[in-house]
Amino acid sequence: MSQSVHTSIRDNATVRWVVLFLIALTMFFAYMFVDVLSPLKTMLEEQVHWDSRTFGLYGGSEFFLNVFAFFLIFAGIILDKMGVRFTALLSGSLMVIGAAIKVYALSGAFTHTGLYTWLNSWWTAFPATAKLASLGFMIFGCGTEMGGVTVSRAIVKWFHGKEMALAMGIEMGVARLGVFAVFWLSPLLAEKYNNVQAPVIFCLILLCIGLLFYLIYGIFDRKLDNEVKTDAQEEEEPFRLKDLGKVFGSGIFWVVALLCVLYYSAIFPFQKFATEMLEVKLGWETSFASRIFSLFPIGAMLITPFLGAYLDNKGKGASMLMIGSILMIICHSTFALFPFQSVSSTMGTIVAFVAIVVLGISFSLVPAALWPSMPKLIDNKVLGSAYSATFWIQNVGLMLVPIMIGSVLDGIKSNHPNLAGQPGLYTVPMLIFACFGVLALILSIYLKAIDKKKGYGLELPNIKHD
Repeated sequence: MSQSVHTSIRDNATVRWVVLFLIALTMFFAYMFVDVLSPLKTMLEEQVHWDSRTFGLYGGSEFFLNVFAFFLIFAGIILDKMGVRFTALLSGSLMVIGAAIKVYALSGAFTHTGLYTWLNSWWTAFPATAKLASLGFMIFGCGTEMGGVTVSRAIVKWFHGKEMALAMGIEMGVARLGVFAVFWLSPLLAEKYNNVQAPVIFCLILLCIGLLFYLIYGIFDRKLDNEVKTDAQEEEEPFRLKDLGKVFGSGIFWVVALLCVLYYSAIFPFQKFATEMLEVKLGWETSFASRIFSLFPIGAMLITPFLGAYLDNKGKGASMLMIGSILMIICHSTFALFPFQSVSSTMGTIVAFVAIVVLGISFSLVPAALWPSMPKLIDNKVLGSAYSATFWIQNVGLMLVPIMIGSVLDGIKSNHPNLAGQPGLYTVPMLIFACFGVLALILSIYLKAIDKKKGYGLELPNIKHD
């Protein structure tokens, strides 16, 4: 005689997808804020006098507290001990607070305060506006990275044994739509008001709406927790700090974490410099370069859900990691080595467009396969900590790489003034990004070999059919 099946609101498809919609839109707003200044690098130099090194330090500051204060590690512990609902609200609040500080840093009012004078009195090579904006970005970064971990854990919670990879794919696709939106809207708003602060204010308002969405999500999450108190999947042994040893002591975890940091270090830091790179490589105006690059996340947004559905039903996650790394190498190598100045503007535009689309496909393959694979590799009890630890290691790269690229660019301008504003300026930085792709490919090949030997199931579908 078969046992009766315990049902909950997550078995209601409509509720599951409403929940996904709420958390995905909040990450959409977060992704907008992350890159709100990326298309405005040239305007930042003109209006607030940020050079490439300053811009790189500002870009890396998002991850400073996550890395050096180990905030992401604590975020994973908080998530495993306090649950998704509490952690989501905390992350949303930090995003709003950090964003508000950055808005103030770029305001005219800030430049007439004693705080501005004090910040400008030390480390004069780094402007006071950049110091305060970086502080806000650090706090925002704590919130958005905690939010990324929490959203991944929430999707596992609501879609376990169901359309998990599809749900993760849709969430990532919607979030990346935020990059597309901000690369269009940010230059438009900045040019309309002739102020780099305008798009930052707009994104702050969206983050406040996102915090409201997290509050609504909390209502659904509380109801689910009340319904599944007897569910073994949700009620296991309590989390203990020593359980982190299960994460950091796992060899397969380190393979995935290093693959993650290498791959994302060639994507997100690149986004911050992509608009200027297209300006100097192809001679485009800022707004046009920004709009063309915005096609990169659109390709990822459209393809990722389909790849998620394929992973749910067919598998092949490890193979997707390899293909995604190869495509990333092709894109960055093209921008590093293709002689754009020796061909017609039409041909150069076509090559750049194809390279950006290829990168978008790559950005679909790797994350779509990487994050749904974690539950196959890590004990569910410490899954939140595993996601956090992976994000922490990833943040090390995301913090250091923009600083490195900014320093490389300023070094080239200093040692070779004739390359300033010329296509050759970005040859070395793009080769650095391509090298990250090569290392990611090597690790993805190794991961597939381990999976074949030990049977983690990375090549198997996520949906289990009776």
